[in-house]
Amino acid sequence: MIRVTANPFDPGAEINAFQAAHTEAGAMVSFTGIVRSRPNDSISALILECYPELAENELSAIRQAAIARFGLLDAAIIHRHGRLVPGETIMMVLTLAPHRQAAFDGAQFLMDYLKTDAPFWKQEETPAGLRWVEAKEEDDVAKERWT
Repeated sequence: MIRVTANPFDPGAEINAFQAAHTEAGAMVSFTGIVRSRPNDSISALILECYPELAENELSAIRQAAIARFGLLDAAIIHRHGRLVPGETIMMVLTLAPHRQAAFDGAQFLMDYLKTDAPFWKQEETPAGLRWVEAKEEDDVAKERWT
């Protein structure tokens, strides 16, 4: 399941529905990303731009790659776009597998993709104005383990 949306979602409800659909799974991993504002670098909002159809197509392709690579029973990505304030849920990755290692690896693989290559453009709304969020070297390094 892939969902790219401007609407909020309930992570607990998403986890329960995803797990209930797969009684054959032995392990489920979930990761929920939250918009944050650091005390020494505060933001009032994170603005995510995307072309929803393009994003859904790209996320579907990486989801299928994760399922095949790690032997997952299923995987899901929910990602929001628009203006989000600190404390709001921004995204969620869910993986189901027969065993825990595949579920963990699949979730990390998807997260590393989302941090480096997903087609979302991010701006932070700060007291000084808008600024684009730049790529981080540590995210690129994390992604390299999958090559």
